[in-house]
Amino acid sequence: QVQPVESGGGLVQAGGSLRLSCAVSGRTNRNYAMAWFRQAPGKEREFVGAISWSGGSTTYADSVKGRFTISRGNAKNTVYLQMNSLKPEDTAVYYCAADTVISRSYEYAYWGQGTQVTVSS
Repeated sequence: QVQPVESGGGLVQAGGSLRLSCAVSGRTNRNYAMAWFRQAPGKEREFVGAISWSGGSTTYADSVKGRFTISRGNAKNTVYLQMNSLKPEDTAVYYCAADTVISRSYEYAYWGQGTQVTVSS
């Protein structure tokens, strides 16, 4: 089993920062591309950003470009999502996903349980 596990969510004021972490447990003998998605109440899940397995390629949603940064950790199959200049509209459950190729679509094979991020105004 391959299981992404998120951590680092919480409550922050608008304009603040938060860093989410995701580590893949289970069968980690291969390197995975990893992505972040989010889902706000009453809305569909949307793409936030993704990073290739090597870390050499990243892609972001326009809504977070310039504010959010994805990076890979030193541990295999670990990624971070640094979120700066947070806005109330960033409030959502954030999900980490993993697969063999980087993508902006929902077609990732492995998904975490999600972590809540709440931005107060």
